[in-house]
Amino acid sequence: MAKTEFARLFRATQENPILRQQLNTASNQEEFVSMAQMHGYHFTVDEWQEMIGFNVEELQCELSEIPGI
Repeated sequence: MAKTEFARLFRATQENPILRQQLNTASNQEEFVSMAQMHGYHFTVDEWQEMIGFNVEELQCELSEIPGI
């Protein structure tokens, strides 16, 4: 289920720059997941980390620099 939701979100951010821009304003992973959930994409922080393959705390960049988002 989480893989499907993440794929839907990925496609939506590619097609909708406004959604992508809104999600890029998230200051941390919890806020990002919460914002995604408000837009109808249902996955947890743990599922998100598993899908992208790293923890945001380990990354020294802006959320907008995450590949695919």
